[in-house]
Amino acid sequence: MASEIKKIGVFTSGGDSPGMNAAIRSVVRTCAYLKIECVGIYRGYQGMIEGDFKTLDARSVNNIINKGGTILKSARCEEFRTKQGRQKAYDQLIKEGIDAFVVIGGNGSFHGAMLFHEEFNFPVMGIPGTIDNDILGTSYTLGYDTAINTVVEAVDKIRDTASSHNRLFFVEVMGRDVGHIALNAGVGAGAEEILIPEQNLGLERLLESLKRSKASGKSSSIVIVAEGDRTGKNVFELKEYVEQHLPIYDVRVSVLGHMQRGGNPTCYDRVLASRMGVKAVESLLEGKSNYMVGIRDTKLVLTPIADAIKAHTEIDEELLRVSDIMTT
Repeated sequence: MASEIKKIGVFTSGGDSPGMNAAIRSVVRTCAYLKIECVGIYRGYQGMIEGDFKTLDARSVNNIINKGGTILKSARCEEFRTKQGRQKAYDQLIKEGIDAFVVIGGNGSFHGAMLFHEEFNFPVMGIPGTIDNDILGTSYTLGYDTAINTVVEAVDKIRDTASSHNRLFFVEVMGRDVGHIALNAGVGAGAEEILIPEQNLGLERLLESLKRSKASGKSSSIVIVAEGDRTGKNVFELKEYVEQHLPIYDVRVSVLGHMQRGGNPTCYDRVLASRMGVKAVESLLEGKSNYMVGIRDTKLVLTPIADAIKAHTEIDEELLRVSDIMTT
């Protein structure tokens, strides 16, 4: 397998995350270092189907390690979900002479790569790029560290105005299925309450917590809400419920939205992306395929893609306990 791979494709797929450009850079420069051709595949699987390719060399990825987003663009592709679509993609890769690819993305992107490998015996390697940190087999995904720092910075600023006006702010963060961003950023920003999908705390407990905060002398409060939280239908319903039952609070809502995906990646995400890119290319040349590169206990590891996508990561129970103590 190692002797057969002469040209490697690299692309980003699904939602963008800070660190994707650093990972692209690492894959391209590792290929250059090992005298392997590298081809950028634009717009993910859609670009693969359409043959939207461009040869990349070490100079092609100058000055992108510090940039958010992805220079290769990203797109959802319904056609790739079909066998016919994947056949088109395979034909384009063979036509271009691409022998293997590295996909930087999340669960959906990895599922597509796994199917592609199974159907065509095509060498694939995954790098986890998602701010949600919800993929098994790695302690950190690319973009997660940047995202939680973005949230903490935003909440610090919101707290300034909350304190100035004696307000309660509900701050919604990303996390439809898992609450890693909400929990870690909530602890880091000193939130008075943190609501996550993994725990339905109930509206009554929320009210009791806010009553205790008020009784303890706090003139303002911050509640971090993951978008998948089940306490209320949405953050605006929570606002209305609190206003109805605790009229002493002047309540506001701030939805951070896609700003969490943007911005310059942190040093941690840049270094992690660089390490993962090297590992991905070297693993393909060693004959490994259908794996995801991850990090556990500071060491890079390979996890079968099938295992990486079979479930979401679990919330840190110890950090939950810390959160309960800190919000006392």
